[in-house]
Amino acid sequence: MATALELAPRLSDASVRKVWDVYSEFDWPERLEVGTEWFMPPELISIHGTEVYERLSETEQMRLSFHEVVNFFSFVLYGERPLISGLMNRMYRKNTQGAITEYLHHFIDEENKHMIMFGMFCNRYAGKIYPEKKIVLPREYAKGEEEISFFCKVLIVEELGDYYNLKMMSDDAINPLVARINKVHHVDEARHLSFGREYLRELVPQFRDGWSDEETTRFQTWLFQYLSSSWGDFYNPAVYKDAGLPDGYPIRKMALAHEACAAFRNEASAKLVDYFLDVGLLSERPTL
Repeated sequence: MATALELAPRLSDASVRKVWDVYSEFDWPERLEVGTEWFMPPELISIHGTEVYERLSETEQMRLSFHEVVNFFSFVLYGERPLISGLMNRMYRKNTQGAITEYLHHFIDEENKHMIMFGMFCNRYAGKIYPEKKIVLPREYAKGEEEISFFCKVLIVEELGDYYNLKMMSDDAINPLVARINKVHHVDEARHLSFGREYLRELVPQFRDGWSDEETTRFQTWLFQYLSSSWGDFYNPAVYKDAGLPDGYPIRKMALAHEACAAFRNEASAKLVDYFLDVGLLSERPTL
C-alpha cells in the first residue's frame, strides 16, 4: 500500500489531467420542473420506507426529492467549507512540505469548485442553501487528537457524500443535471478519499497509543456523536415544510427512530465505520 507521501504526486498528476472549469462544465437550464421528475432516487430520500412517505402521491414524492437533493448539496457544501480552511492551515507545515503541500493545493482548488457548483444549483433553483445546524462546542484535546479529529470530520463528510454520489451519478431516472453534478463530485472525491484515508491511517499510530483510557473513550464518544449528528442533518424539518409536508419536526423525530431509516444509515455508513474500526479509532460497531 502506498503511503500518503507516495500517493500525493500521483494524485496531483491526476488532478492536472482531469482539471475542469466550474463555470463551463454544466448546462444550467433556466428552470427545473419540480414535481414532474425525480431529483434523487426514492431509496435515498430521508423518509423512504416510512408510512409518511408511502402516503404521498408520486408528484409529492418527486417534489420532496428536489428539496432533499438541495439539502444534500447544502450538507456537502457546509462540510467542505471548514475542510478548505483546515487544509489551508496545514499547508507548508514541516510534515506536509513538498509533494503533500502540492497536492493540498489541488485538493483545496477542487473543494472550492465543489462549493461553487453546489451553491449555484441551490441558489438558482431553490433560492436558498439550507443552513448548517451543528453547534461546535469547545473541547479539550489529547496530544494529536485535534489533528485526528479534523481528518475524521473530513472523511465523514466525504464518505457519506460519496455514497450518495455513487447512487445518483449513473441513475438515468433522475434529473440529468443532478446526475452530472454527482459524477463530477465523485471523480474528484475519489482522489480526496484515497489521500485522506491513507494520511489518517498513518497519523493515528503516532498519537493514539499515548492516550489514556479516559481520553480514548472520550474520543470514541465524540466520533460517534459527530457521525450521528452528521446523519441528523439529512432529516431536515425545513425540507419537509418546503415540500408541503406539515409537522416537520415530528416527521424528523419519527424518521430518526424508524427501523427502515436506521437500517439505511447503518448500510450507508458501513464502509466508513469499517475504516474507523480498522485503524483503531472505534473499538466496536455503533448503531446509528
